[in-house]
Parts: sequence; structure tokens; C-alpha cells
Amino acid sequence: MRPMIAAFAVASAVPAAAHAASPIMGQWLTLDDKAIVTISPCGKYMCGNISKILKPRPDGRGVDYNNPNPALRDRKVLGLPVLLNFADTGKDWRGKIYSPEEGKEYRSILTRLPNGNLQVQGCILFFCQKQVWHPVR
Repeated sequence: MRPMIAAFAVASAVPAAAHAASPIMGQWLTLDDKAIVTISPCGKYMCGNISKILKPRPDGRGVDYNNPNPALRDRKVLGLPVLLNFADTGKDWRGKIYSPEEGKEYRSILTRLPNGNLQVQGCILFFCQKQVWHPVR
């Protein structure tokens, strides 16, 4: 009986293999084909910047004019960081998302779907709004 207890103790002391979320690095076409966001490493995290604007704003402004910080309202939308400090949680990626259309930052969850698309969620408290981004081919 004691050898079985010892074997169980050794087996339970070995940590389970760490799981990683599906990779998200690459270029993604946003909702309504408005822009392409490029996701790449930024230190120990993953971040995303607007790398191409496909549908410019009707008013012709290419700047972050809705930003709550007046000092940032003149920065260009092209190149703007919109996915900030996403960490791999094992099943998804969690960080912050910035919406230049609203000038607001939200808690965010990114999940690679089985069909290869990326589910993007922006959350306030427990309420999340989802959209799907498609890989650029």
C-alpha cells in the first residue's frame, strides 16, 4: 500500500503541462473591413497597431480626435496602437483594446476560433460586445 501512496505523491507533484492559447500574431481585417490591424510581440505581450486604413472616415480626419486626452487628439490613426498588452491565459488572450471611433479603452479578450478567425471582445464590467476579425490572406 505504501508504494502506491508514494507513486501517487510523486505523480501529483509533477505539474500539468502548461496550455497556450492559439496564436494570434498576424494581420487581421477588422469588422466592416474598415482597417487592417497587425498583431505582433511587444515585450512579453502581444500588441496590435492599425497598419492600413481601408475605409477612411467620411469627414476626412485621419487623427485620433475622440481621444479624451487633448494632447493625443492630433496623433494619426494609421499606426495607432489599438490592442494593448495581451497576455496568454492558456485558453485566450487578455489585455486592453482602444477604440479610436469612441476614444475609449476597454478590457478585452481575444480568442482564435476553430475556423481561423479572431473573436474580439470589448468589455465593461461583465458585459462584453463581440466582433469577428478575419485573417488577411
